[in-house]
Amino acid sequence: MSCRRYAEERFHTLSTDNLFKELLTQVKGERTVKQQRIVETAIRLFAEKGYYNTSTAEIAKAAEVSEGSIFKTYGTKDKLLLHLLVPNLKAMFTSNIDAVFREIGSGISFEAFLKALLKNRSDFFSENKEIFQILIKEIIYNEELKNDLLPYIAAVITPRISALIESAKKQGELVDLPTERIRTTLMTYFGGLFVSRFVLLNRSFISDEEIEDSVRMLMDGFRESSSPSPNDE
Repeated sequence: MSCRRYAEERFHTLSTDNLFKELLTQVKGERTVKQQRIVETAIRLFAEKGYYNTSTAEIAKAAEVSEGSIFKTYGTKDKLLLHLLVPNLKAMFTSNIDAVFREIGSGISFEAFLKALLKNRSDFFSENKEIFQILIKEIIYNEELKNDLLPYIAAVITPRISALIESAKKQGELVDLPTERIRTTLMTYFGGLFVSRFVLLNRSFISDEEIEDSVRMLMDGFRESSSPSPNDE
């Protein structure tokens, strides 16, 4: 079995986590009975029908409250979603990333890992596209949210990616450039790829061919000249 196929199969079970379903297990908090009913009903309907296909009127009817009480408490449907998501997002993000990186094992090249990781996160964002779109749009305009989430996400990802880059340099897979330069380029490119495809272009997935091309282009820029591409072996 090729390194690429091996990595893809090991990551497959982690690629379809539905955040709405995960939220159902984490929404207990200091709320009134009515607020808790609204929260649990909203998440259930979002998970069943999708965020954009669920109206506040449907949430109110299923929760047996008036639609006005939802607007009074949360303002808009987007703000209701953010109220549900943001307090739990950090814990969910860390546990999800840790689960992905725990699957890394010996014998997988850095290039094969990048392809498997990009495929895994593409499937994850495809499954949670509505949440991803709303978060990105909110981060653009909400400085408080941006200053809270982005440094945290960077702090979680940076040491994990840096360790892999250092290992790949020692194995001769990557050119001996500063780790920060390689990491910044990878994170900027992949972040831009996800935002452009799932938010700006509103696509439902990133094709395997585009993943292959993206990783190959990046690796051609950072690969040690004496290190062959897995496709050449």
